Amino acid sequence: MEEEYKPEIIEPAVRALWDESKCFEVEPDPEREKFYCLSMLPYPSGRLHMGHVRNYTIGDVISRFQRMQGKNVLQPMGWDAFGLPAENAAIKHGVPPAQWTYENIDYMRNQLLRLGFAYDWRREVTTCRPEYYRWEQLMFTRLFRQGLVYRKSSVVNWDPVDQTVLANEQVVDGRGWRSGAPVERREIPQWFLKITAYTEELLDCLDRLPGWPDAVKTMQRNWIGRSEGVEIAFDVPGHDPVTVFTTRPDTLMGVTYMAVAPEHPLAEAAAASNPAVAEFVEECRRVQASEAVLETLEKKGMALGISARHPISEAEVPVYVANFVLAGYGTGAVMAVPAHDQRDWEFATRYGLPIVQVIEPVDAGQADISSGAFLDQGRLINSGDYDGLTSQQAFEQLAARFESEGRGGRKVNYRLRDWGVSRQRYWGCPIPMVHCADCGSVPVPESELPVLLPEDVKFMGVQSPIKADPEWRKTSCPQCGGAAERETDTFDTFVESSWYYARYCSPGADAIVDENANYWLPVDQYIGGIEHAVMHLLYFRFWHKLMRDNGLLRCDEPATNLLCQGMVLADSFYRDSAEEGRRWIAPSEVTIERDQTGEITRAVWDQDGGDVVHAGRTTMSKSKNNGVDPQSLVDRYGADTVRLFTMFAAPPEQSLEWSDEGVEGANRFLKRVWKAVRNHVDAGPASVPAAATEFDSDQAELRRRLHHCIAKVGDDMGRRYTFNTAIAAIMELMNSLARFDDESGTGRAVRQEALQAVVLMLSPIVPHVAQVMWQALGQSGLVVDAMWPEVDESALVQDEVEMVVQVCGKLRGRIRIAADATRETIEAAALAETNVQRFVAEKPIRKLIVVPGRLVNIVV
Repeated sequence: MEEEYKPEIIEPAVRALWDESKCFEVEPDPEREKFYCLSMLPYPSGRLHMGHVRNYTIGDVISRFQRMQGKNVLQPMGWDAFGLPAENAAIKHGVPPAQWTYENIDYMRNQLLRLGFAYDWRREVTTCRPEYYRWEQLMFTRLFRQGLVYRKSSVVNWDPVDQTVLANEQVVDGRGWRSGAPVERREIPQWFLKITAYTEELLDCLDRLPGWPDAVKTMQRNWIGRSEGVEIAFDVPGHDPVTVFTTRPDTLMGVTYMAVAPEHPLAEAAAASNPAVAEFVEECRRVQASEAVLETLEKKGMALGISARHPISEAEVPVYVANFVLAGYGTGAVMAVPAHDQRDWEFATRYGLPIVQVIEPVDAGQADISSGAFLDQGRLINSGDYDGLTSQQAFEQLAARFESEGRGGRKVNYRLRDWGVSRQRYWGCPIPMVHCADCGSVPVPESELPVLLPEDVKFMGVQSPIKADPEWRKTSCPQCGGAAERETDTFDTFVESSWYYARYCSPGADAIVDENANYWLPVDQYIGGIEHAVMHLLYFRFWHKLMRDNGLLRCDEPATNLLCQGMVLADSFYRDSAEEGRRWIAPSEVTIERDQTGEITRAVWDQDGGDVVHAGRTTMSKSKNNGVDPQSLVDRYGADTVRLFTMFAAPPEQSLEWSDEGVEGANRFLKRVWKAVRNHVDAGPASVPAAATEFDSDQAELRRRLHHCIAKVGDDMGRRYTFNTAIAAIMELMNSLARFDDESGTGRAVRQEALQAVVLMLSPIVPHVAQVMWQALGQSGLVVDAMWPEVDESALVQDEVEMVVQVCGKLRGRIRIAADATRETIEAAALAETNVQRFVAEKPIRKLIVVPGRLVNIVV
């Protein structure tokens, strides 16, 4: 064993051993319990960041620990390789997106290899490869034939620079997340997957996922948004009736106006003859099409010059086009009750419309509607025959009335809308449909899949190369054989990430998945950020149910347990100037001064010696220039140090605050363990104690601490996932081992037992150095194949315990006493301790507190 710990030598050599033994390649084995551990696959942006390192280290530690429990562990890796960043890079650097993507994948794969992650690389998927996306194209055509895919015009967020549809989450302050251009609201043809056919199951199955965080389940419930209400038809003379959905039919008599979306037929009809309405409708099209944005906008509208007829009073109700009504939500029309809806109240106040209170508090108190709407349920007033009814009673009676009249009735509604999967960019999976003038939209036959995306392309501005290429678009109709055009939209990249986990289970299968998927699924532990709660994680569950219903899988949900890791935070610094605006300075270029509490009191830019502003600890990001390059840390300290710090700095679900001192501390601890093993090995061979070994009190105490540590670390790693407390327990054990000064044969045997256990417990976290120390301790084979150390229950039985003795709450001594000693014996021993006697002296004892097995406090 080398005298010094040298990760630059150790780590490549250990990885070569893993490669030679193919120890991470696994196959289904019905005789063994399986464990499928999966971290969300990365986008190949070029380099790993610390968020990647944290996510994948968590998964790797869990995988290696479960392997040590004797389980058949699958841990795969792949690349979410389609998407807009590759197109931006192509436009900026003149490199085809495919080339940029594949080069990035090669670089990032090498980074993952250097970090020692235990992946079965035979299962690697790259979602931009035809051998992958062909199967989602096949699935899409089957879903089309089943009626679960359709095409319609839809209002979308449109980025006029990137020329693509944006999800609500990709619009930041009304601008495209990549281009920064103001986003417009447009109506264009889109392909949809009918996720709404699964709303009830998606909602109900959340109750069968106890291993998912409550926060994620709550976010999905809210996103699905189940609500019970009543549909009511309002007649509009000269036009078709307008149907509205409301959860508050009890407020019906308070309707003073109606509002429709800019895309509603009534608004379009008015715009055709009224230039002012047309101009307002066009203005609305330039506003992002999301509920969250519209809720915060100033409520604006314009009268259409028509009225609806109230379904009970038959009073005329003016109809407005309003910027806060979305065509894609509900019916695109709302009955406005300004006294009992804040949005309606703001609009009515702006335009001087009547505000009529029709609900009062049940306790007969007063509701002040002069400063805002009264939102609670209560008792009806100003409602004619319905006066005096409670809100619930009115709900029942009005629902029955409209059902009997054929003008509406009860309905369950959902906030969730069908999944629009069309994107207008090039670098995505081609949607396998053709458009024929005679046959309409027709799916590409399965025998002709995949529809290949050409990879050797040149960008002319931002337009998609396949949209600009008439030869690529030209095809024949599979149905009639006539001339047709290929669909030039590509899939939303959430399609690829919705089923990759299943493809890992069936590498090379000549089908979407094969029977092996039913061995490995569901995923036993899924790991990724909570920011994916209502996008990827919902689509992931939906696509799984589609595959189940197509006979491909048997389980109902894709993942049994979900762990959402926290963000990685680091100090950020900036300087403002009139010439450059705000410039973010990398922490590595800043020298800081701290006060006695550790707070930063001054920060200086090394480049010019001038002060910079400390902006606090923020999420590592390129925009704040405060990311830490994992590669430089691995080069300097080794992968094991980076892995150890990442696991020790915080529990996985909490934010990790980056600390250079913490990394150095992790490195010092590994050197300390290395030195302890080397010193022990240099002193000569030793073996673990035999079953019948007799131990003196110090030996027995060390073994008790050891086996208590094994039990705690096993629970922390296997059940609680509190890797930081597991590492802390191992550090505490190493402190005990450092104080254990016994070079007898039995003492060395106890030390051998302890060091072997330490190496085993650390091996999921620091696998490279653990392998070398395992061999140095005389063990054959790979530590990755070793079993988790067993707890010797007999070692936990204590003959004696050490108890702290305090005088008036201050530590004054320690005593060792029989574990089953009586209170009287403990008190006598505490009072007899020499140093305690000095502080008690002749003072009268007012109270004597005994906490069995822990402490004695003498109050004088």
